[in-house]
This record gives sequence, structure tokens and C-alpha cells, in this order.
Amino acid sequence: MKKYSFLMIFGVIFIAILIIYSPVRQLARAHVNYETAVKDHPLSCTSCHLYNQNDGFITKFINEDYYSPFNLVVSKDSKKVYVIAQDADLLMILDTENNRVLNKIKVGEHPHSVILSKNEQFAYVSNQWEDSVSVIDLKLSKELFKLKTGNGPAELSLSPDGNFLYVVNTFSSDLSVIDLTKKIEVKRLITGSNPTGIAIEPNGKNLLVSARRANIDNYGELISSDITLIDINKQSVIKKINVKSAYMLENIAYTPSGDFAITTLIRPKNNIPSIQVEQGWMMNHGIGIIDQKGEGNVVQFLIDEPNSFYSDPFDIVITPDGKKAFVSSSGVDVISVISIDSVRAIISKASPELLKKYSNNLGISSKYVVKRIKTGANPKGLALSADGKKLFIAEQLQDRILVINTATYEIINSIDLQGPKKITVARRGRILFNNASHTFQNQYACYTCHPDTHEDGLIYNMGGAGMGRNLTNTMTLRDISETGPYKWTGTNHSIYKQDGIRFSTFLTRTEAFSHSDLDALVAYIRTGIKNPPNLIYNPTGEHTDSQLRGKAIFERSKNNFGTLIPKNNRCVTCHPAPYFTNLKLADVSTLGTSDDSTLFDTPHLINIDASPPYLHDGRAKTLEEIWTVYGTDEKHGVVNDLSKIELNELVDYLKSIRAPKYNKDDSKNSQLTHYKSK
Repeated sequence: MKKYSFLMIFGVIFIAILIIYSPVRQLARAHVNYETAVKDHPLSCTSCHLYNQNDGFITKFINEDYYSPFNLVVSKDSKKVYVIAQDADLLMILDTENNRVLNKIKVGEHPHSVILSKNEQFAYVSNQWEDSVSVIDLKLSKELFKLKTGNGPAELSLSPDGNFLYVVNTFSSDLSVIDLTKKIEVKRLITGSNPTGIAIEPNGKNLLVSARRANIDNYGELISSDITLIDINKQSVIKKINVKSAYMLENIAYTPSGDFAITTLIRPKNNIPSIQVEQGWMMNHGIGIIDQKGEGNVVQFLIDEPNSFYSDPFDIVITPDGKKAFVSSSGVDVISVISIDSVRAIISKASPELLKKYSNNLGISSKYVVKRIKTGANPKGLALSADGKKLFIAEQLQDRILVINTATYEIINSIDLQGPKKITVARRGRILFNNASHTFQNQYACYTCHPDTHEDGLIYNMGGAGMGRNLTNTMTLRDISETGPYKWTGTNHSIYKQDGIRFSTFLTRTEAFSHSDLDALVAYIRTGIKNPPNLIYNPTGEHTDSQLRGKAIFERSKNNFGTLIPKNNRCVTCHPAPYFTNLKLADVSTLGTSDDSTLFDTPHLINIDASPPYLHDGRAKTLEEIWTVYGTDEKHGVVNDLSKIELNELVDYLKSIRAPKYNKDDSKNSQLTHYKSK
């Protein structure tokens, strides 16, 4: 045994000497330099080969299962709080008097929101990645059944009589009207793009649905987003309220009197060069006030200050007396307290022209923001006690519920969800991803342009000083760990380079991430980002007949006239499964007049339907426009021989492409024998 131990020690010492003094170290140094694009990153194998692994025993060993509270609701007596634990797929019930978790009820995949029935016997939980609402019996502490919804259910609300459940569907951009007596969806109403928020007017006549994504328009035009006004009795859309120069209308709330509805929003300045972030001109954050007594005009006020920005406003709640609104700014871990009476006074005295100027005025927030309350990491959903004296805050990345006294603004309680105490590398990366502290004056976080780790649908001017315009369509971060190189031009070969020195030089205008922070951010992007299942176009992995015909067109080698298609001009050549990219650069004849001459990286096509607009500069508003408007020269795949029906089938197939993890048991996708094209 002693001899064996001696040999083991000798072997370890020998290997260490070999690494330190042999060419192995030089090779390792060169490898790390290449991957990180710097020369001083610590020589550590664990950064990439330990923390960036997605599967296996080691992955389970080094990571933790967090709860990540997202939205919440408070019982009428304030003794219980019902919390959506999004990462754990749970509804958690908390005892606010004894600061403990009473119960955990399993719900569907990736839950979003929860509301209670009027008698508080039932809870309704929206399961965003399962297209359902869980109906929970709170006395039995179990799920009774699920209600089918549209795609990506988010916020919920009950009709005044409690007979109908209204469910906002984020991914399908509509509203499900569910008859609770029949337990079925009876109507589907079209809303703005990517909606999440809902509010019912105090008189019970109307409801509002707020949308996050801007309406698709040509670059250079001012963006706009929609709030949908719906008649509750008729269950029909009254009108769309257009909110100009704003997007990411996450949540919305009415004042108790019903004179105002207030939504959170972001005002992006994407038409100007991104380097002007250092002048305070990239992202502004604020609220929109919809005047219910007048014409429904939307007045916008910033919650930012001249030298401090309050990025990623998420939720808003209004006290029962209508005096105060609380807004969670999840990018800076702050709750802003807004005096609604002060807002009313400003609106009543100012002309429409002056109010329009106020929407860009960084100095005016001091007139109505009365307090900033610091919270833990990433405050999301807010809920008030029935008497309005307590504010409950879901600190998503703190695994904690914070309780604030709404009169003194002091923290009076915090309820630990009893999640893991250890902050893993990937978890720290997620905190960094969602925090704006690394950008100039906290103007935006990674999350701002990549909400829900996806993309915001905007086109940005990424040209530097003297470079002209290089318009860039924001790309999704989902499923990118295996699809480098990065950027539309593919000039960043690793995520380290993409989010390191290049990120600080062109986007944040601050110091680059420290080495350890960058390690954490990369670990999160590579291992912590998930893609939703494609439940609209491919819920089971079994393609429809139309999609199979489109797949045959996608994979064909000859056109409809029997002519051989050059290999480099076949769809499947550049977009092979499983990620539907060959990871190479190509010329597909899509350079714009303001672009630098370059090739473009081949993007993956997973869940492509969720990422309009298309092409590197977003000029194609739909998948069809890629070929019918901008691909007529046949350099971006051969499609000019296709009929309209065949093009529809090709697009139908493209919309069906989903993440590889959902295709593991998919054997029916290869059944193409009787759908082969001519």
C-alpha cells in the first residue's frame, strides 16, 4: 500500500512538472489566449471544461436547483403569499407570519403567473412552456386539472363575476377567454405582439393587454407598440392603443378610480449609433400613462435620472388609495416609488407639446419619483397587501421574497425560500446577465436586448465613429452554445470574445468584465439558457403533411424542372440538422448599401418563427420576404421555381424546426419517401 501511495504521489508530481515546464503549458496558453481573445486570462481548464458542460454527473455536482421566484399574489388577510418558482415548476405557499414555506405544489413547465379565485379556494397558474393553466385546489393542496390555452400563457385575470378566466398568450400574441364553468376556451382575441400584462378596469367594463415587442417596421421609422383595449361583456377587441417610441410594455395596472392605466416601458434609441451610449442615448426606461377619461392618449415619463438609469422596468402595482405606484427595475435591483398625484398635476398643467418633450427629459423624474428602494438580485413580480400597507417583492435571483412598508419604505421582512445557499458559477453569470451595472450609467443589461434570453426584435445601428451604418438585427441567445462563430459577420469565434473586450468597446463603453465575471457569464450562456418547445408548429416532433413536403423542398438537390441545384445553394447545405447551421460564412447577396463588405455567418433556424424580422439588418418582415422580396437573384437558396403553395410549405417546415433536445425520440421526421420533390 505504501509503495502504491508513493507511486501515486510521484505520478502527480511528474505530471505537474510536465505541465509547467513542457510544451504542453505553451499549447494550453495559446489555446486560452485564442478562446478568450486576450493574453492575460488565467490559465484554468475548469473555466471551459468544467463549468461549461451541459450533461453528466459533474454538471449535476457543480450546479444547484434554484427556485427563482417570478410572480406572486397575496391572500386577503396577508397571512399567505403564493409564489411562482419558475425554475422549479412549482407554486410555493408561504406563511408570512412565521416566515416559512408551507407547501410546494407541482405545476406545468416554466410557470409564469398566479391569481386566486375570489373565495381563495382555487389558484390559477399559467404554464408558459406547456400552453396550459393549472387549476389548484388550495384546501387539498393539489392540482385538479389543466385548462388548454394559446401558446405561451403569461398574466391572468378573472372576470368581475368570476366565471371567465382571461389568459394572455405571449408566443401566439393573443388572449384566451376561458369559460370556467365549461372548463374550455371559448374565444381567442388578437392582441399586440408578444403580450404579457393584463389589467381589468375597476368598473369591470374593459380590460387592457400590454405587448412587449414593437410592431415591425422599416429601419429609421420610430418604433411603436400596442396596448389592446377589450370589451369584457362583448368579449371583443375595441381598439389598439399605439404607444410610440416604446416597447417592452411588460405589465400594466389601473388606478382605483380608473382615470389612469399605467404601464412599464422602455424607450430605445436604436436609430442612432450605439456608441452614443456614453451620451445617455441608447435606452431610457419609464412608464406610460393611458388617460381613460380623454381620448386614451399615452403620456410617457422616464424614471431615469441624468446620471443614473433604472433599467428593465418589469412590474407595476398601485396602492388602494391611488396615491403611489411601485415599479420594479430588475436591471438595477431597485423599486421606484412614484407619486401619482404629482403625475396628475404635471399632465393637467402641460400642453401636449410639452408632454411630448417630457418623454425624453431625464431631469423631470425628480418631480414624481419620491423614493428608490434597494432590493436583492433581480426584483420581478410585485404584490400589495389588501390594505396597501405592505409590498411583497419576488427577488428572482435571490430566491427570496422581500416585504416593504409602503409608508416608511423600510424593509420589514424577508422570506427565504430555502433554496441553495451556494451561488454557482452559472448562477453568478445569470445575475450578471440580468444586471446593468457593467454598462455606462446602468443604461441596459444583457437582458434588455435579449429579454428571456431571446432577442428584442429591434434593428440597431452598430457603426462606430466615421464608419457609417452597419445595421444589425438582434440575434437570439437560445441554442448558441454549439453554433459559433458569433455576430452576423462571424468575426467573434467564441462567446468569450463576443462578450469580452468587444462587448465593452462597442456596447457598454465601460471596463470589460473581470476574468472571473466573464467566466461566469459564458458559463451561464452555454449551460443556463433554454429554448422553449415549439408547441405551435411542432408540438410532438411529428410533422404534418405540409411540413413534410416543405422538408423535402428544403433538402432537395434538383429544382422542379429537374435541373441540379449547386450544392452550395441548397437550403440543407448551409442549414443542416441538428442546429440547422453549418457554422460557416457565406455570401447570400444580402449586403445593404450601408454595410461594410463582408460575408455573413449562417444563423441557426431553431424556433425561427419567434424571431422576426429576418436577415442581418431585419429588412425582411416575414420568412416569405426573404425570397419573394430580397432573394429573387437565387443566391440565397433556389426558390423561384416554386409555386406559392410550395413556398408556403417550405415556410411551414421552417416554422416547425425546434431545439435538438426535443428531437431525441423523433423517428417520424425521416419518413419522406412519398413526398420527395420532382
